[in-house]
Amino acid sequence: MATPMSVLRLPKGPDPNSRGFDPKSPRYIALCRPSVSTSAASGADAEELQKEQDARTVLRESFLRCLLSMTSKKVQFHMHEKVKVEATFGASDIDVLNFQVSDLHTPIGVQKEALIRCQDVISFTFDT
Repeated sequence: MATPMSVLRLPKGPDPNSRGFDPKSPRYIALCRPSVSTSAASGADAEELQKEQDARTVLRESFLRCLLSMTSKKVQFHMHEKVKVEATFGASDIDVLNFQVSDLHTPIGVQKEALIRCQDVISFTFDT
């Protein structure tokens, strides 16, 4: 018997041709609640929002530098169900949703080229 899988429904976009989400929709508010309120921010909230944005900028930049330094190196991916795989890191897509790897060593064999979904990865390590 097949195992039922849950489905995550994303917030509905403002119109069918847009890529963004309507920040005023109830679904967006329920699923994507920001840590600092962005609507009608007062002086204190604006300062707190700026601090959060600065912190996010630093974290994003360091993560992207990490991805850049991993290129062409052996990387160990720790995935769900205690699965560990090793591969040569190639690249990431622009939204950092997938990793392109070469020579992927899995418990059941080796794949010459593969895409690893980022949502399946818990952590990764590599030697500098």
